[in-house]
Amino acid sequence: MTRPYAEVIGDPIAHSKSPVIHGFWLDALGIDAEYRATHVASDALAGHFARRADDPDWRGCNITLPHKEAVLAHVGDPGDVRGSIGAINTVFRQDDGTVAGTNTDAAGFYAPLADTDLAGAQALVIGSGGAARAILFALSRIGIGAVTLMARNSLKGAGLLASFGLKGDVVDFAAPLPPADLVVNASPLGMKGQAPLAVDLSPLPDDAIVYDIVYAPLETDLLRAARARDLSTIDGLEMLIGQAAAAFELFFDAAPPRDRDSELRARLIA
Repeated sequence: MTRPYAEVIGDPIAHSKSPVIHGFWLDALGIDAEYRATHVASDALAGHFARRADDPDWRGCNITLPHKEAVLAHVGDPGDVRGSIGAINTVFRQDDGTVAGTNTDAAGFYAPLADTDLAGAQALVIGSGGAARAILFALSRIGIGAVTLMARNSLKGAGLLASFGLKGDVVDFAAPLPPADLVVNASPLGMKGQAPLAVDLSPLPDDAIVYDIVYAPLETDLLRAARARDLSTIDGLEMLIGQAAAAFELFFDAAPPRDRDSELRARLIA
């Protein structure tokens, strides 16, 4: 007997904590379904979605590195995510059976900042991939003052800032940090198996916030350096759980039990 399932796809995928998160919520709500991690290489995306679209038990998937932009070519886009954020992290089956993409990263990123007034503030965003697109979109909606984007490709970086109507500059990874009010690592640097992220935080003001979306390891070098300066920090589980909650509702038509987040975090870091 088969049962409904959703999944997370990426390349690599072994680091993903999404199966733990969704599995925790499924068990808590008593939903008879499962959530899997599936390795999918870039050249296999088209075939993967063709097979899943024909599987009635498949409810959708989350997207991680490096597919957040490429997947747009393989699923429907009724909300014009291509024209707004330009990357998707969630694919779901609609009521009519068709498969569509959306982006829950922007909301997941913003949730732990919701009570912080960043209007007119200066931000530094490290990275220019799919996650960075969602973060820049969110920053543009809260009235951030200016963004310094740290990117390897200056032309791509300038295009990203312009596409979101953001004022700012693009610098390379060797540049010193500006005195930013908010620093966000939106790149895979510092992730297990990736190159380290080495930055000097001394230019930051004492009330700066340092936000690292990397969650493996949870205690990154960036966050460790920020805490050594007694700066406010936000770790990668905040965005991960926030974006997962929105996706969970799309997959399983039920709100996850967010009142048990502390229990979930304990399980994720065990």
